[in-house]
Amino acid sequence: MTEAPRIELLTRQGCHLCDRARPVVAGVAAEHGVGWTERDVDADEALRAAYGEEVPVVLVDGARHSYFTVDAAALAAALRPGRTGARRWLRR
Repeated sequence: MTEAPRIELLTRQGCHLCDRARPVVAGVAAEHGVGWTERDVDADEALRAAYGEEVPVVLVDGARHSYFTVDAAALAAALRPGRTGARRWLRR
């Protein structure tokens, strides 16, 4: 049985931040031997409503990890055993 991808990258076409996030996510996933997938928020009404203003969004194990930018070190830390994908966000 194949394990489900741990990382999900939510993007949309024509998004320059998404283009920057994609290789970061791919690199971290490869380094840690975990699967990842990419979904277009505009192809799913629920995703668009939930995340459409924040793309790219990275979900780890189904929990929002980051949006707008991807920090490779923080994403790697979220993949360590015993860690959850969720992070607390403080808006300034």
